[in-house]
Amino acid sequence: MNSKVKKLETGIPSFDAIAKGGLPRNRTTLVSGTAGSGKTVFAMQFLAAGIRDGDENGVFVTFEESAKDIRENMGSFGWDLEGWEQQKKLAFVDASPDPETEQVESGSFDLGALLARVENAINKVGAKRVAVDSLGAVFSQFSDQSIVRRELFRIASALKKLGVTAVMTAERTSDYGPIARFGVEEFIADNVMVLRNVLDSEKRRRTVEILKFRGTDHQKGEFPFTIVSKGGMVVIPLSAMQLRQKSSEVRITSGNEELDAMCDGGFFRDSIILVSGATGTGKTLMVTEFMNGGAARGERCLLMAFEESREQLIRNATGWGVDFEEMENEGLLRMVCDYPEVTGLEDRLLAIKDLVQEFKPHRIAIDSLSALERGGTERGFLEFVIGLTSFIKHQEIAGLFTSTTQSLMGGSSITERHISTLTDSIILLRYVEDFGQMKRGMTVLKMRGSKHDRDIREFVIDHEGMHIGRPFRNVTGILSGAPVHVSPGDVERVWSAFDNELTRKEEGLADAKALSD
Repeated sequence: MNSKVKKLETGIPSFDAIAKGGLPRNRTTLVSGTAGSGKTVFAMQFLAAGIRDGDENGVFVTFEESAKDIRENMGSFGWDLEGWEQQKKLAFVDASPDPETEQVESGSFDLGALLARVENAINKVGAKRVAVDSLGAVFSQFSDQSIVRRELFRIASALKKLGVTAVMTAERTSDYGPIARFGVEEFIADNVMVLRNVLDSEKRRRTVEILKFRGTDHQKGEFPFTIVSKGGMVVIPLSAMQLRQKSSEVRITSGNEELDAMCDGGFFRDSIILVSGATGTGKTLMVTEFMNGGAARGERCLLMAFEESREQLIRNATGWGVDFEEMENEGLLRMVCDYPEVTGLEDRLLAIKDLVQEFKPHRIAIDSLSALERGGTERGFLEFVIGLTSFIKHQEIAGLFTSTTQSLMGGSSITERHISTLTDSIILLRYVEDFGQMKRGMTVLKMRGSKHDRDIREFVIDHEGMHIGRPFRNVTGILSGAPVHVSPGDVERVWSAFDNELTRKEEGLADAKALSD
């Protein structure tokens, strides 16, 4: 959409991505949401970013909390509100109710005096941005909607004449109900945004949706966001992600020579590998060898574990002949161990990004994604994986993720079904019952851009790690979790029938070619 409406960068880059440049300049944007959705944080962050980054001073009009409370509550985000006030870059207009004064509805409500105070504050600091928080606090005491509509229109018109870009917040009674409490607010503002804080499967999930930008374009739909200390609101703009990452031809070792051979020389430098299997099949061992293979070549490796502690990982690695502590001391390995439930997936994604940008690893392993899946909703988990894989690929980092199947004998995992299309390679680990013995089997299910071994191979684990051996023969149904032995005669008959069918097709093609000639 070609638009003459100019955009003002909010100072929240992730939000500006979905707003396609920011908020429309010199217009009023209504930010509506339920309690705890982040309305006041967004309003103050809009002002703070203007002062900090754009040399655009601001005025904060509060109808609900006192200016003193606002200063205290926003202090944790790293915004120097009092310092900006002293420098005359920020001004508060405190219109919050006096708790000792009884509020009585009057028949003729007028905002003239308040608007005069706002205009004076704007002129005093030369403000270009204004935040009004919140409309419902002052209008809730008036039952006549015509008065509410009139005064809202009066506020919006006055702010527009003053040449400022304004954000006004309003309350909602439910996350997917009416846009605002009075049902008229959204018709007054030029632009409408909705913040949600939805409870889904006992977990809270915040999203932002731009409902309308009058005369200009924006990204459609809901986008997850989180609120972080020393930062404020951070949006995860999935639709703004683009498939522009480079594609490397360089091979790296998996840390296991036999697996490298199965993968025609190892993994690609920028590939995402998913290792799926039941508990005890060797997923963490593959992670250990992947880390060790990188460190042996001087590569920095990041291991994020969500099922085992650092001490357990070190003990297990030592049992396979790998010294994680020495790798840590050399600065080649960093381990982060945490319970998935400690933080939400949006915060987890931001923490991983910060850690990657600070440590700059060549490899990253996550053990396991199945554990992280417990930390959010199904949709939230998929968005987390999309955001993570996109980020890793753009950083040209090799990533190895593990997932756990629900059945000991195999089948597909929920995680695997959700993210299999997002990964470049899939390696399946399975238990195989073989005449009273429990064995382990491995196959490379897919590997984008490369040929690979298609056999299901037996492997064993000892004090030196994983050893991949011969292919399973005379056994079918391994991947589905129902292995069945077949006699050599049955195998021979199957292959004979396959060869006969192939011969018939080749003869049919030859006959068709002869007729066409």
